[in-house]
Amino acid sequence: MHRRNKTVVPLGMLRRFLAASIFSIVVTSFFFVHVHVSPSPTDHKFNDKIPSFRDPQSWTRELAPPHLSKAPLSVPKLKDSRKDSDYEKLWKPPSNHGFIPCTKPTPNYSTPGRSRGYLSVHTNGGLNQMRTGICDMVAIARIINATLVIPELDKKSFWHDTSIFSDIFDEEWFISSLANDIKIIKKLPKKLVNATKIVMQFRSWSGMDYYENEIAALWDNFNVIRASKSDSRLANNNLPPEIQKLRCRACYEALRFSPHIEKMGKILVERMKSFGPYIALHLRYEKDMLAFSGCTHELSTAEAEELRIIRENTTYWKRKYINPIEERSKGFCPLTPKEVGIFLTALGYPSKTPIYIAAGEIYGGESHMTDLQSRYPLLMSKEKLASIEELEPFSSHASQMAALDYIVSVESDVFVHSYPGNMAKAVEGHRRFLGSGRTISPDR
Repeated sequence: MHRRNKTVVPLGMLRRFLAASIFSIVVTSFFFVHVHVSPSPTDHKFNDKIPSFRDPQSWTRELAPPHLSKAPLSVPKLKDSRKDSDYEKLWKPPSNHGFIPCTKPTPNYSTPGRSRGYLSVHTNGGLNQMRTGICDMVAIARIINATLVIPELDKKSFWHDTSIFSDIFDEEWFISSLANDIKIIKKLPKKLVNATKIVMQFRSWSGMDYYENEIAALWDNFNVIRASKSDSRLANNNLPPEIQKLRCRACYEALRFSPHIEKMGKILVERMKSFGPYIALHLRYEKDMLAFSGCTHELSTAEAEELRIIRENTTYWKRKYINPIEERSKGFCPLTPKEVGIFLTALGYPSKTPIYIAAGEIYGGESHMTDLQSRYPLLMSKEKLASIEELEPFSSHASQMAALDYIVSVESDVFVHSYPGNMAKAVEGHRRFLGSGRTISPDR
């Protein structure tokens, strides 16, 4: 009996202790469920226009456009950890295989000799066509011992941009950085403004012999040679290494954008990077591109007719009749926005990938962007990243707007183009020169 009492008392205490413990756990669990609210599925979806930015180190408040700072949702970063195998596959820059920029002159390279005359240049085409043409003219000025007059930019082509050289490029830097290569002046001396000059188109893709012999011989009769076009005037290959290095110095070191363009471009880059790694997509689907190429796939009959009329009425476009089916079958047409979306999805880029659209006005507007937008909701552009007030100084100048796209594209983690035009080639070359980022060129 005594032993039984000793056994009963501890068991009773044990029961009370277990009951109290269970009650405590239940209360704690109830409290936890009450205070913790699981995020709504919509919290991780991107706002249709643009998400807000909660990271205090992303943008400065002074620079954030009002329509961004008021957005209610925060943006999930594409990758919180960059060690994932998907990141390696999709975002990691490829190896440069030991190649490095090669622009420094050799010890035997001499400063410019006595100038024999002045080379005046009228550039032609859009921003990147003019840019490469200017680099060629720098090299040509060196070959023929000319003083280069700051080039005049194209104001009459499709874009009708009134910008002058100093509006787009840092003129003072351009002159000073090439001082050991050629002499550059801003304007012709007054005494030569009305002097007899020869105006001509240099022969396309010409080599050293053409310029050293035929063109240089013109100095015997003229003080000023005016090149009426700048594009594709110098051969790509079989030139002396020093001339090739000079072209690279001109393109990647001397031709800086003007300070106001550089500043705005850096702001756009910072805003894109606040989303995490991003793709810059050069989407060639503007009206002029489609009219010039004659590509009408997935366009309506009325749209195709409008583009045909534009092509017919543009006198300096030589091809008038174009069979769009043949062009597309040969791979001469740009990918449509829908095809770009299919392509990126097939490569494995997730739907929350931030994509910057580097392009002018997309032909047909939102009607042709629906499928791409549904696959990748976070489609950004200058107009979405910046306020109207920020873009106002650039908005009426197509080449300056293109310069902003160029900066964001060069600085992107991945660059993709839908057509290998002048900008695509220029950006790809610049990125290769810098040895940064992945560039994807679709086989159309």
